[in-house]
Amino acid sequence: MSNAHQEAIKQFLSLMENVDEQMKATFRNMHHGYPTETLTRFLKARDWNVQKAHKMLIDCLEWRIQNEIDNILAKPIIPIDIYRAVRDSQLVGLSGYSKEGLPVIAIGVGLSTYDKASVNYYVQSHIQMNEYRDRVLLPTATEKYGRHISTCLKVLDMTGLRLSALNQIKILTTISTIDDLNYPEKTQTYYIVNAPYIFSACWKAVKPLLQERTKRKIQVLQGSGKEELLKIMDYSSLPHFCRKEGSGSTWRSNNGTNNGMVDNCFSLDHTYHQQLYSYVKQQAILKETGSPVREGSVHVEFPELDPDDTKIALTIESELHKLADRNSLNGLKQSFVASARCRFG
Repeated sequence: MSNAHQEAIKQFLSLMENVDEQMKATFRNMHHGYPTETLTRFLKARDWNVQKAHKMLIDCLEWRIQNEIDNILAKPIIPIDIYRAVRDSQLVGLSGYSKEGLPVIAIGVGLSTYDKASVNYYVQSHIQMNEYRDRVLLPTATEKYGRHISTCLKVLDMTGLRLSALNQIKILTTISTIDDLNYPEKTQTYYIVNAPYIFSACWKAVKPLLQERTKRKIQVLQGSGKEELLKIMDYSSLPHFCRKEGSGSTWRSNNGTNNGMVDNCFSLDHTYHQQLYSYVKQQAILKETGSPVREGSVHVEFPELDPDDTKIALTIESELHKLADRNSLNGLKQSFVASARCRFG
């Protein structure tokens, strides 16, 4: 680390000494014993500008306090039928760990519909997975591998991506903004797999809008990405949709099993989701001390969208509309040709 970066961290630490006790408490709950590393993440997110990074962190701490994020892992989504509906339509899971010990988070971008529950449930579920990663998965990996592990890998499956993705842009942008502002620099690399033409068209338009730091993190792999991913993780940690070329997220079945083990890491029946759900229920019992756990979603305040994120979302929307118009035009042409054949054939 350069002298300039070390000086930036020193200045940042000094500024954090002046915040009030409530902010210091939630900061402790957030950095898990690694304050310098946490400050470094926020500095990276603001290109090492101390004042901007400080404002970003203060805004984050205020968001955590106002929305009781420190207690969100004690607020289960119940009844379980609602949680199962969330899991069936928000396809996210832990498939394993890389050879370096980083959690491998699998995301079914193309087949997630976000249409079986209110937006609040999806945001609550996403934040709970973030917090569980930071409070349980990463500290466990740190202890196991004997070095501080603070980031994960994400494998994004584009199988099934359709023009109907327009309907999901708003919620995806909201979740992405929450991550950008409150969980910066937690993903080391994004691997894109099973990418159809629709993704390629959007990626070509969006890529120039991304910061260089972000672009360097994204790798678009050929097909299911199996061969490339096996260089950094064992087969057992490979997401189910990468295990067979062209298999997509529907490989085996939604809750397919293999020797009693659930292969599909998106499923509520997968070990990861079972452990996460049990953890949240246990935390709720400890917090409630005998009182009944309240039903209903947690209403988290959505952050204002960053202008850059808004521009990216609008660009994706524009590209999807172009593709939709092109498809409609092709459909009209085909209908016209078919009609002409019937009349004059």
